[in-house]
Amino acid sequence: MTGSAATSQIISKPGARWVFPEPQDDDAVAGLARDLGMPVVAAGILWRRGFRDAEGARRFLNPSIEDLHDPFLLRDMDLAVARIRTAIAGRELIEIHGDYDVDGVTSTVVLKKALDMAGAHVGWHIPHRLHDGYGMQPAAVDGAAARGVRLIVSVDNGIRAGAAIARANELGIDVIVTDHHLPEVDLPPALAVINPSRADCGYPNKNLCGAGVAFKLAHAVLKDAGWPEARLLRVLASFLKLVAIATVADIVSLTGENRIIVKHGLAGLGDPRNPGLRALLAAAGFADRIPNATEVGFRIAPAINASGRMDDAGEAVRMFLTDDADEARRIAGDLFALNQERQSAERLIVSEILAQCVETPVTDADAALVLWGDGWHRGVVGIVASRVVERFNRPAIVLGVEDGVAQGSARSIAAFHLLDALESMRDLFTKFGGHAHAAGLTLPADSLEHFRERLRIYAALRLTPEDMLPTVKVDAAVDFSQVDDALWAALEQIAPFGLDNPKPLFAARGVELAGPPQVWKEKHMRLAAKQGRRTVMIKGWNMAALAVELADAKAIDVAFEIERDWYGGWGLTARACRI
Repeated sequence: MTGSAATSQIISKPGARWVFPEPQDDDAVAGLARDLGMPVVAAGILWRRGFRDAEGARRFLNPSIEDLHDPFLLRDMDLAVARIRTAIAGRELIEIHGDYDVDGVTSTVVLKKALDMAGAHVGWHIPHRLHDGYGMQPAAVDGAAARGVRLIVSVDNGIRAGAAIARANELGIDVIVTDHHLPEVDLPPALAVINPSRADCGYPNKNLCGAGVAFKLAHAVLKDAGWPEARLLRVLASFLKLVAIATVADIVSLTGENRIIVKHGLAGLGDPRNPGLRALLAAAGFADRIPNATEVGFRIAPAINASGRMDDAGEAVRMFLTDDADEARRIAGDLFALNQERQSAERLIVSEILAQCVETPVTDADAALVLWGDGWHRGVVGIVASRVVERFNRPAIVLGVEDGVAQGSARSIAAFHLLDALESMRDLFTKFGGHAHAAGLTLPADSLEHFRERLRIYAALRLTPEDMLPTVKVDAAVDFSQVDDALWAALEQIAPFGLDNPKPLFAARGVELAGPPQVWKEKHMRLAAKQGRRTVMIKGWNMAALAVELADAKAIDVAFEIERDWYGGWGLTARACRI
């Protein structure tokens, strides 16, 4: 058995809480294992995730594309499709207004291709992060009017674009909003607002990403066009490749309909017909194999995002729309070069933040962190905020300041609803929006100190010290003898892993060290661990500092994941160790 080639960013931290699962019904789990033909350990994971009978478990393990929900269950879908049908019949110019992240780029591409297939005359517009800001702006509507646009369809934005939509109405342009972000109390004055997060929308899947909502509109338009079912399913399956990437990148729940999307979409990446997607996968090192959800999130999505973070997200759209393989390869190469620039900018900001935290240490009184700096690149502050949350396990807002204006991103922990927090102090912001655990915001720089203090107080009233402790949540305690090819095969069935279907974390207790931990490439650790007659090698990514602490340990508990090693089967990757 070899070590895993995949990365893991979570390391052992002092004070981490190890949480083990509640006792299970052993007889019921054994029966489920027999019915499914999988190891008891894997069946136990399914049982604890709510799959208590074989029929339900099989539907989860083998989701069918035919089980996608009817798109017309979304409120206003009928209005949107009727207006698009009218636009197609009248050869009106339709313009898709997207966003500059993975979700917005893929939404734009999917809907553009679907409308092209339906016979529409359609263009697209992506704002520039630094020059235009987030979402649909009145200036963009004026530009669309100058181009002769009669219908705008927003994707992955628009739910809070009331001013821009009002401007469109003044100019005689109809607007269809497709979005998944949480709406304000009053919906924007659009012809149709398609958003599963609407309080009055009964759509079964409230967790679609923006590309998922755009995909549902594409489905509805082509279904309304009277396409034969077989042809429709083939085209929908082809769209799912991009929608799956967006669903993973946007960190939405990978259960229910989203699991169908990602399971089938990732499988489709083994045969990419789109020249841009093929070039992107090749540049990411996946020319001859299918990436899993983790690899999509850490290697593919950042390259798409880099275009919008560092330059013009329109390049990523052009990559997916071109039929020229050479152009696609050139753009893919440019995206990965931009991603390297993004990583450099990110490292610089993180180093400045760590220096700030040395000068003013983070204490238990800091229930939420607000950090800012002059000239911090607005394209990377969201990623930096995620890094800060990982390090300090509390909500974090990171902002770049330029010309007296602070713009940035917020990330949170499970116990803290970011958008509710921002809503409670909305008087501070020029604009804001987002989700429970991720948001964007703009405010005057001279309000930053006041914002920091208000957020600290708000968070302190809602978070306990326990909420801010890192948690090692174990799915199953196992012996090394239970870790084998059969368990790995079962985990492959339970995948793809992500929000609400996390990668199983196993724990082996009282493990002996078969030798001193070895530091590898200065940052990582290799560990030879022995239990009974079996010795295994475990990698610990970014855990070199722990090697000294474990050097004299007689026995340890180790929490680990089983991950594929593309050079030799599968291996174990440590997530945490304790003496």
